[in-house]
Amino acid sequence: MECVIYQERTGECEQIDCRQADACQVTLDRLEGLKPDEFAWIRMDEPRQEELQRLGEYLQLHPLAMEDAVQAHQRPKQERYGDVLAVAVKTLWFVEKTADVETGEVMIFLGPAFALTVRHGANDPTVEAARRLAEQPDMARLGPVAVLHAVTDVIVDAYAEAAAQVRTDLTELERCVFSSARDDLTESIYSLKREVVEFRDAIQPLVPVMQPFTTARDDWPRQVLPYFRDVTDHLTRTDTEVRALDDLLASVLDAHMAKVGTWQNDDMRRISAWAAIFAIPTMVAGIYGMNFAHMPELDWRYGYPCALAVMALGAGLLYRAFRRNGWL
Repeated sequence: MECVIYQERTGECEQIDCRQADACQVTLDRLEGLKPDEFAWIRMDEPRQEELQRLGEYLQLHPLAMEDAVQAHQRPKQERYGDVLAVAVKTLWFVEKTADVETGEVMIFLGPAFALTVRHGANDPTVEAARRLAEQPDMARLGPVAVLHAVTDVIVDAYAEAAAQVRTDLTELERCVFSSARDDLTESIYSLKREVVEFRDAIQPLVPVMQPFTTARDDWPRQVLPYFRDVTDHLTRTDTEVRALDDLLASVLDAHMAKVGTWQNDDMRRISAWAAIFAIPTMVAGIYGMNFAHMPELDWRYGYPCALAVMALGAGLLYRAFRRNGWL
């Protein structure tokens, strides 16, 4: 747990020492002494039920909201519980080593004089958000809503970075699909498409969640609206790109399957051509292998070389014809 107290008048911040045994009690004691021009940002990482319950009772959080924050696995959403706004956002990052898209979750609670973030997953966007907020004291003067903007801005920036990395992998897959190599890339394409679907499920539901933040609200300062419009614009652009990546991956998969079908047709034509070429020697040898007493050219001195020549000539003519038609 970490807690920072911000001065709305000056934008300065005060870090609370939460390294003690009972960090929750230290935070509660400081919250009780908040001044009218101060607000607190409490950051929690995968908290236990009893830890969040204790803090939530003081902040008057709804039990359902606290349950969602502990269990995670929520769709992006926003809900209003009295004076408290709860926003669930999916975090997302790209693992280059495995080419996987990993997801986490951040639950953001905004009250009149506090912001509470509950994080799940390996990636922690609140660290970067706190750094940005510390470098921009003017944003801290806007109150707890500045925390919502900082966290969502970092998360949306991570979306854009992950989308760029996915596009790089897709470009490499396209190059392999349309190369002359006969590699089966079906599993790689399907694996990347599955990651894009997970990406899409994280980002698409967030677009309607963020759009209401771009319009005037009675409980928010008007100065914050352009910042949320900027975040929503980046989110919408990334959402459009993810949709395009999903469609393009489907097209790449179709192109690859068509190419696999072409390979199979080529193989079948080669097999059929060689079968036809070997059919002539087989036919001639089969006829002269029937061992009838009276057969033409059996007593002829040049019958054997002539039969071999007929076999070679017939096979050669067929080979030339198949080569000319592109079967071999």
